[in-house]
Amino acid sequence: MLKQISFLRTLSLFLSNDKEKMNTKELLRACHIENGSLVDSSFQEVLHAHYSHSRIVIMVDENTHDCCLEFLITSFDQLANAEVMLLPAGEENKVLEVCFQVWEALTEYGIGRNDLIINLGGGVVTDMGGFIAAVYKRGVDFIHIPTSLLGMVDASIGGKTGVDLGVYKNQLGVFRAPVKIYTDHLFLETLPELEVLNGFAEMLKHALISSIEMWSDLKSISSLKAIKESQCIEQSQAVKCRVVLADPLESGQRKTLNFGHTVGHAIEGFYLDSLALPHGHCVALGMVVESFISFAHGHLSKEELNDISSTILRWFEIPDFDSSSFESLVLLMKNDKKNSANKILGCALKGIGNCIWDVEYTSDEIKNGLEYLLKLK
Repeated sequence: MLKQISFLRTLSLFLSNDKEKMNTKELLRACHIENGSLVDSSFQEVLHAHYSHSRIVIMVDENTHDCCLEFLITSFDQLANAEVMLLPAGEENKVLEVCFQVWEALTEYGIGRNDLIINLGGGVVTDMGGFIAAVYKRGVDFIHIPTSLLGMVDASIGGKTGVDLGVYKNQLGVFRAPVKIYTDHLFLETLPELEVLNGFAEMLKHALISSIEMWSDLKSISSLKAIKESQCIEQSQAVKCRVVLADPLESGQRKTLNFGHTVGHAIEGFYLDSLALPHGHCVALGMVVESFISFAHGHLSKEELNDISSTILRWFEIPDFDSSSFESLVLLMKNDKKNSANKILGCALKGIGNCIWDVEYTSDEIKNGLEYLLKLK
């Protein structure tokens, strides 16, 4: 059986004084990511070498059940007898109630600690499937096969698993790394346009917190087709890998990956039942607001703020909401899991490509940032 490799053990292998010099392939390898055709990957070898006597469960949602599952099962003989568990699609279903149903089903099927769970889907499936596997019998091996751009560049990487608690995003979860992550761009061919943008928001975030060169490259992209074919997908994965390897348990630098999420998660949770905005869309709006706060703190120039705002809003519309929601959004942010000492803590850009963390956001700064966003509509 292929044993779970913790991030702490990975650190001892990969984090040296030269860690900043690791190239993209080395970073992806360190995070157990393999890009390219799934059929030509090590996936078959891993199944035969380590799980030939194991029961296998495939987690899918309604979308990947219809678009991706048949390809997976027909391409790999060992999956012919796999148990398929259908999760309800959508962020609103990423809740403990669904997890309980799956845990009960896993118990009924007799799934044990030496078995394998394969999470085939986007960010909701990898978040929830990873959490289900990590908690069940104190941990069952799992493999991520992300089928969305968001899953490929962000959600599947880094060992964060979790579910929502009411309107609060990812309040319940654990850190546990997948055995492997396989990203095959074939799955992007069936991806709806909105889901492409969902992932593109996280790619923009990765550029803003790490590389002005990558930001320039992403600014030059002019179509959804170009996003799916962009070399920046691997660059984006590498950005997250570098940060995660440096800070696996989010005690410092990894917090930069939350840029746009303090405000974005509040927007997503507050409007979950009305506007039902995708995660990436909310993060994009959050990045505009948090860039304004960075400007208000004197960390970002007016020209940089305008550049960020115009680039993001070229792709993402400002929805119909008004200042009457500001107080409720601030209250949601006061329960953000990143907070400390009753202070709302977020990230700030010190110029494009450089991000700091544990920056206090006052209520007035947040409301001013939201007002700035509305004026751009």
